[in-house]
Amino acid sequence: MHKPSHCLLHRRHWLQWVGASAALSAVPGSQAASSTAVEASWPRFAQQFMQADGRVVSDDGKLSRTYSEGQSYALFFALVANDRRRFDTLLHWTRDNLSQGDLGQHLPAWLWGRQDDGSWGVIDSNSASDADLWIAYTLLQAGRLWRYRPYTAQGRTLAALIWQKEVAQLPGLGPSLLPGVQGFVQQPGQRWRLNPSYLPLQVLQALALEMQEPGWQQLADASLDLLVRSAPAGISPDWTLYDSQQGFLTDETDSEAQGRGGYNAIRTYLWAGMLHPQAPGRAQLLRTLAPMAAIVERDQAPPEYIHPRTLEISGPGPSGFSAAMLPFLQAQGASRALDAQRQRLQVQPLRPTAYYEQCLALFGQGWMRKDYAFTPQGQLQLPWYKA
Repeated sequence: MHKPSHCLLHRRHWLQWVGASAALSAVPGSQAASSTAVEASWPRFAQQFMQADGRVVSDDGKLSRTYSEGQSYALFFALVANDRRRFDTLLHWTRDNLSQGDLGQHLPAWLWGRQDDGSWGVIDSNSASDADLWIAYTLLQAGRLWRYRPYTAQGRTLAALIWQKEVAQLPGLGPSLLPGVQGFVQQPGQRWRLNPSYLPLQVLQALALEMQEPGWQQLADASLDLLVRSAPAGISPDWTLYDSQQGFLTDETDSEAQGRGGYNAIRTYLWAGMLHPQAPGRAQLLRTLAPMAAIVERDQAPPEYIHPRTLEISGPGPSGFSAAMLPFLQAQGASRALDAQRQRLQVQPLRPTAYYEQCLALFGQGWMRKDYAFTPQGQLQLPWYKA
């Protein structure tokens, strides 16, 4: 059975400054119609971290394991870059190796790699719901943008499976996304362990639009409530506990995490910053998280870890954190902090083998350069798409 701390553990390995294994071969050929920053950096990312068979490799000190989240991000970047060859290769590997050949019947296993007996395969079959959301979302957007109905059908069936297996009705909160199928109910009917960074509102809004079922809109609304209520001092935690009697509590489940915000929570600010100005909930969420912008301006760097209640900080984050903060600081109108983080990225460039930093930069810097954007309803807008 999956341990409740599985996502924290795998991010502590592969989200920190990990390097990839030796240079990997990538699927050749891009079908890009125009040149953008993501289109320029995506092939380098794929060459460094993606095998020819479509597996995204993270050298986390555990024999180059693969995580479903890595597959989900790579699928998104391939779509943004209009790279259908790599997209299909990534999709096929994910489906065949993480979902037993059928994304409509099996949620992707979150961890794949070398097993104890030396063979390669699924190490832990539990799911990671943030990866599942991004895969479903990207499939739906790919179906629309590439005008290919099988992608749309796969996205819808995966979204239905997410709803069936990873969404729970929490008293006083409503339908909520659990981080995975197993391991996140601490006290049945009363207390759950949740992850705010798993809830990009644009993705949830787009799924609500596509699925045309009231439950998905309720999930988006409850997710906004979670994001706001779990950050009472304006600082999002990596993990939070929701208690039906006491509300949101600091998560002390993992002694190393101590309820702090760090390598998970940095994405909460990234997702918020990339929301369309007219997106539902954007103004409320930005008001809630505004204290982080002030901290970044004061310290000239995002904190690596910060306690969401005491505000105790543990050192500056890596350069990738600065890249992730760019959309958020622009959305907050924090021009001095924005300029400082741009300068920090010039002085301390992203390391080419730092997997998570590269992902954050593809998201943050790509959005800043208008390689992609989101509509108020969360649909993906790309410069190469011709309606």
